[in-house]
Amino acid sequence: MKLLITGATGLIGKKIIGIAKKRNIVVHFLSTRKYKLIDSFALKGFYWNPQNDEIDYACFEGVDTLIHLAGASISKMWTSKNKKEILESRVSGSRLLKKALDQQKIKMKSIVCASAIGIYPNSLDVVYKEKSHLKQHSNFLQKVTSAWERESKALSDHTEHLSLLRIGLVLAREGGLLSQLTLPTQLFFGTAFASGKQWQSWIHIDDLSRLFFKTIDQGWEGTFNAVAPNPVSQIDMIKAIGHSLSRPVFLPNIPAFLMKMVMGERSILILGSQKVSAELILSKGFEFNFPFLPLALKNIYGKKE
Repeated sequence: MKLLITGATGLIGKKIIGIAKKRNIVVHFLSTRKYKLIDSFALKGFYWNPQNDEIDYACFEGVDTLIHLAGASISKMWTSKNKKEILESRVSGSRLLKKALDQQKIKMKSIVCASAIGIYPNSLDVVYKEKSHLKQHSNFLQKVTSAWERESKALSDHTEHLSLLRIGLVLAREGGLLSQLTLPTQLFFGTAFASGKQWQSWIHIDDLSRLFFKTIDQGWEGTFNAVAPNPVSQIDMIKAIGHSLSRPVFLPNIPAFLMKMVMGERSILILGSQKVSAELILSKGFEFNFPFLPLALKNIYGKKE
């Protein structure tokens, strides 16, 4: 295998590259920042700029596998400018890859593209599977993920196996959701929002990075929920984090209306609820190292459950 990856400098990309190194896989990566480009035997960077329709075609040399992760962070303020960047970074990146593959007449063995569980509507009751009916877009996250998946699926002509991973809340020491929840909990301000009953479908970063390679190694095709098999309510997640940090969680929940006033449309990130099933990837033989939240937090924090 020779791998090309976009979004290589992000949380997930770094973990994937770490696994590739252990497996002696040669990795090419695309970056919009020229100062981050590396040129070595096992890891080589190439410049691209989807907004300007620029890509170094040398990135495809000898490559038979593509992992497409690139997309601007959704955690930044949702100004009109930032919302445009969040959407276009995913759409334009996927379109540029397709255009380049078209021009170079390249066919990969496998292409794996990131997506997100934000594509599912908010619900406290529904358990979402990959074939669940998706209603008309009710929020910005659904709009983004739907467009992202549509453009990713257009890459199917250039691979024997195309798969999309709808990624849940990624738990990692290095960043992401957990780091945002950890600080207030460490300072004894840990609390849930609204009812706290919102479902949090999560996955440990190590399981997620392994899942990408499982998808490639076994030639999976289609769309898969990349979540652990045991989602929890938001209040239970906050309490579990507090327990792992030896911090009590005793403050009353913050009302939804207050978060909407403070965060506006972006409040969907903490008020949203998706209970997402891992049944399909379990049926295909994927084994989680961290199927339960206390076990995942114990690994991250190095403390007892």
